[in-house]
Amino acid sequence: MRSKKLLIVYLALLVIVLLTMGQLLLLKRQADAGPRDFAQIREEGVMRVVTAYSPTDYYISGDSVLGFQYELCQAIARLAGVEIQIRLETSLATSFELLTDRRVDVIAQNIPVTTDNKVDFLFTEPIVLDRQVLVQRVPEGEGADSTLIRDQLDLAGKTVYIPKDSPAKLRLRNLGREIGDTIYVVEDELYSSEQLVMRVAKGEIDYVVCDQHTADYLKGWLPEIDAQTNISFTQFQSWAVRPESVELRDSLNHWLERLRADGVYERLYERYYR
Repeated sequence: MRSKKLLIVYLALLVIVLLTMGQLLLLKRQADAGPRDFAQIREEGVMRVVTAYSPTDYYISGDSVLGFQYELCQAIARLAGVEIQIRLETSLATSFELLTDRRVDVIAQNIPVTTDNKVDFLFTEPIVLDRQVLVQRVPEGEGADSTLIRDQLDLAGKTVYIPKDSPAKLRLRNLGREIGDTIYVVEDELYSSEQLVMRVAKGEIDYVVCDQHTADYLKGWLPEIDAQTNISFTQFQSWAVRPESVELRDSLNHWLERLRADGVYERLYERYYR
């Protein structure tokens, strides 16, 4: 009986060792594969993209997949002559990790371009222009609108929710310095921007900062929210690729230019953002 138990333990250890060796071999092959740019993507015939599951980026309606980023990716795939493989990820930080680890080729999200992230990644020409806004609940009762925050100074001492790793975190940190007071920022690891806005509408939390496009879209069916207080200036928002993927970045810019010239981009923008 004891020898049988030892045999099981040895077999289990052997499986673990083999799996570990296999993973290390895979990582070594990836490291030895060299840069992955559009030439390698075209040769394989597959472009790997990560985007977020949201009412504007990528979502399922009935038996159809819809969303601005999804349809823009498919339009680019037709021009590039490659297949698009889409991976969904709510955390932007995780998306950047996937890009760095070469598990994806492109982050197809509206990413605010900052001096910090330009150090580590290449960005396409702007996909959209957007800004960060404060989402708050519309108060009830006569004269209650006067309680809405309209001045950024009034955020002092307030608690604001954002999704984990949201680009709004840096803006709120800088805004706290600008107003000379503390803005308490809660990074929610569970909910997306859209879900946090819904929590505001339900009265579960008071304040959320998100993109204006997202807030305006949700305002269409959540009349309980207000999103008229700007938190940032208008920002360029783009897709991201690895720093060595210069050809891919330039190719994406070329295809985006063609889609704008053909009116495809405008139709998609009109459908999801206006």
